[in-house]
Amino acid sequence: MQIHELTLAPRKGKKRIGRGGKRGTTAGRGTKGQKARSGAAVDPLFEGGRSTFIERLKKLRGVKSIHAKKHTVTLSRIDEAYQEGDSVTVQSLVEKKLVSKKALKEGVKIVATGTLSKKLSLAEGISASEKAKEAFGIAA
Repeated sequence: MQIHELTLAPRKGKKRIGRGGKRGTTAGRGTKGQKARSGAAVDPLFEGGRSTFIERLKKLRGVKSIHAKKHTVTLSRIDEAYQEGDSVTVQSLVEKKLVSKKALKEGVKIVATGTLSKKLSLAEGISASEKAKEAFGIAA
């Protein structure tokens, strides 16, 4: 390639207006107003005085907890899944697909919906409601 074979690439960048020429004194800005002034920067969320779009959105009330809720299991589902004398652990609940794998980290709570007809033991780390503890034979 030789020097006479080079071509200039088109210039990229902001177009400079208002330096004389066909645009005249206002340089395409119009005549008066905030946007015609030098250094003018109107807030992009400003909508001419009416309520902005963000202000018109619904407001969410309250605070959402950063701690995950425990997975709940009913007594009737435990009664169907377990045999007499079994121990109810979080791992066994996951294996029997009564709770998802997330329960290993987030925890499990047993609620007293239904009845428990079998004698089962409850492992450490599983919380239970007062009536569920009575069904398992645990003094509340």
